[in-house]
Amino acid sequence: MSLGGEGEWAPPGVDPERPSVARVHDALLGGMENFASDRSVARKLKDALPEVVDLVWCNRAFIGRVVDFLVREAGIRQIIDLGAGLPTVENTHEVAQFADPMARVVYVDLDPMVEPHARAILDGNPHAAAITADVRDVDAVLGHPSLLRLIDLTQPTAILVVGVLHLISDQEQPHALVKRYMDALPPGSYLAASNFLASDSPKAKALEVMLQATMGTGHFRDRAAIARFFDGLVLVEPGVAHFPEWHPDERIPGPLAPWEELLLGGVARKPH
Repeated sequence: MSLGGEGEWAPPGVDPERPSVARVHDALLGGMENFASDRSVARKLKDALPEVVDLVWCNRAFIGRVVDFLVREAGIRQIIDLGAGLPTVENTHEVAQFADPMARVVYVDLDPMVEPHARAILDGNPHAAAITADVRDVDAVLGHPSLLRLIDLTQPTAILVVGVLHLISDQEQPHALVKRYMDALPPGSYLAASNFLASDSPKAKALEVMLQATMGTGHFRDRAAIARFFDGLVLVEPGVAHFPEWHPDERIPGPLAPWEELLLGGVARKPH
């Protein structure tokens, strides 16, 4: 269903004139669940950084490798995907349940469009759900009945905050937010997190300026600030790294492209 064009239908609670992070992401991937306002932002982002589509797919590949590690190697069977966005290929639950059909996944996003689309994909899947909630409201997320139906918060759980933290300003205390989620989980739980990396790179500066101008948000952070998200946790090798360097499917062929240097992420375990 294409949502573009004059007078086309929008779900209740959705303002088609106001771009959404989830729908801009969908537009960058060539999806159909977006409006003219979202496509306008996507075009501006591509003008600022022509490789932004590659960046989005790099992000998706990182999530896939992380989820596969969490289920196959770390033994995690419960995943909460914060700021999940609109469903696309190789969704978190697909990767997790390919490794273990009993793995349980809950998607969380603020955009009201995400939940109905995710529900359509998850129809008949008893081990996955989607909820509409603001990731900054920890109590609302972790206390949501649909989440509690699937996730036993007394058992080890993975929190994914990949492609989300750069949307949260320092004034909103993103490090304290991440800590609240991890404090609510038992030892043996995992955090997967990422952020755009602040640097002198012209591409980084152009993308940060464009995100601020088009979305009103976009907070790039230095390596030390990104590493702080994992304070008190035990990092999985290779630690905080550029996405292509984190458990690559094959040997990295050479130096990273400039756009591949824009993101840092990692995975860490809550110790006993």
